[in-house]
Amino acid sequence: MTLDIVVGGGTHGSPEQDGHTMAAAPGKGLDLAAGFSRGWQPRSAALPAAPGTRVHKAELRARRTTVEVAPGVRQEMWTFGGTAPGPTLRGTVGDIFEITLVNDDPAMGHGIDFHAGALAPDRPMRTLRPGERLVYRFRAERAGAWLYHCSTAPMLQHMGNGMYGAVIVDPPGLAKADREYVLVSSQLYLGTPGSEAQVAKMRQNTPDAWMFNGVAAQYAKAPLTARAGQRVRFWVVAAGPSDGIAFHVVGTVFDTVYKEGAYLLRPGDKGGSQVLDLAPAQGGFVETVFPEAGHYPFVDHDMRHAEAGAHGMVKVE
Repeated sequence: MTLDIVVGGGTHGSPEQDGHTMAAAPGKGLDLAAGFSRGWQPRSAALPAAPGTRVHKAELRARRTTVEVAPGVRQEMWTFGGTAPGPTLRGTVGDIFEITLVNDDPAMGHGIDFHAGALAPDRPMRTLRPGERLVYRFRAERAGAWLYHCSTAPMLQHMGNGMYGAVIVDPPGLAKADREYVLVSSQLYLGTPGSEAQVAKMRQNTPDAWMFNGVAAQYAKAPLTARAGQRVRFWVVAAGPSDGIAFHVVGTVFDTVYKEGAYLLRPGDKGGSQVLDLAPAQGGFVETVFPEAGHYPFVDHDMRHAEAGAHGMVKVE
């Protein structure tokens, strides 16, 4: 059985204006308050439940794809499966993941590294020449929200141009949530991929924007949704390649925090949490129950990142 894949979908609309609406990225020349191009569709952040089978197979094709990465801004990206981030994969502890990687890029080599697996990298993480393929097989022995990314050097460039994604391995006994979303945070570097100017921005850590699921400010235009009283789980993976995240939802308190394979807070505890802080390549989830109808912004609480694209909205009815 193939893995559930999170790509595309959703609706196109704008949230109501309020005091938390973000505007243009300061100094970057991007108008994040502008509209997206006609026909643009946001990437669905909804996370399907883990499949019931124990062996999950998927094919990822490394290829170049031009996509809209900010309102009205198109960029060539290096991708797994035509999207940046690549498909989100999900399973449970003990499951086998069998991923076939095919290098469709005619001009350069690519590889892949799944942090969720433990195995010698010599062969499965080797660089494939154009036209080559390999099967990467691993058992998910540990739960968590894991990063995968291109394993070919220079990894800063391959990851900075879109070659990353998430693998969700459910903790045993994971309680049911009314809604689950997955948000992969990353940096955006505009320009010709691999060019001297773009690489300089990567090495100086001066991105043009920060984003969730590969598009700056997309969930400000197309909010996530929930209903008052529902328990909502947000899985977050920090893809970087150089910056982490402090994930915060305005107007709520997290009563559950799961970070790097361990619960830091559970619903019965007396304490609460305001952010999920993740270094580059880390992952986890938080849960909250929205108290009433309204518009709840979510941000990277490093406000440089929030103002430059790492923000969105949850519309609660």
